Amino acid sequence: MSAAGDRQGRGRRIILWRHGQTSWNVERRFQGSTDVELTEAGLAQARRAARLLASLKPDAIVASDLRRAADTAAELAALTGLEVTHDEGLRETYAGVWQGLTHEEIIARHGEEYAAWKRGEPVRRGGGELETEVADRAAPVVLRHAEKLPEDGTLVVVSHGGTIRTTIGRLLALEAHHWESLGGLSNCCWSVLGAGARGWRLLEHNAGTLPEPVLGDDD
Repeated sequence: MSAAGDRQGRGRRIILWRHGQTSWNVERRFQGSTDVELTEAGLAQARRAARLLASLKPDAIVASDLRRAADTAAELAALTGLEVTHDEGLRETYAGVWQGLTHEEIIARHGEEYAAWKRGEPVRRGGGELETEVADRAAPVVLRHAEKLPEDGTLVVVSHGGTIRTTIGRLLALEAHHWESLGGLSNCCWSVLGAGARGWRLLEHNAGTLPEPVLGDDD
């Protein structure tokens, strides 16, 4: 039996879904809290992913209020009939003067700051937020909505790559300098957390297909 059909006894589940492609993604520009729209390709990604996620019969959808996330969430809402709750706490990291710069421009202008961030040091990229501050505002939003789920319910959180990574790190109780080890999410891919005996567990990461049950000794 697929995970989509087996709800009984599964426990609560959180699906953290990154928005579809934007023009700044293609240009490798740091978006941060800049409100950039989806491209046509991004909308197509959202529609494809929404068809898959709708089959999991989610109970609630919460999304960042930035357009790229809100428009991605709207595709799932249209299929499920659920209303989307928008929360600015799920926005991407504010990164000050980095926002709008390409990857190469950031390295050229802020190379030492970039290198320190990659080493896992607490850095206010571009004078913006610390990663821990992003987790401080985003993780409580996710937990608040997860607590409202039925016992075997599913919450879909539509947000941004950096915010999702820091939120996962916080919910898994990982130390902040280990969050980078989670890796990034591709556009319109998602990660899945499940409620376990000792807290939240990472069940899927950067997935674009439906979750499958774990059959083995680690179930």
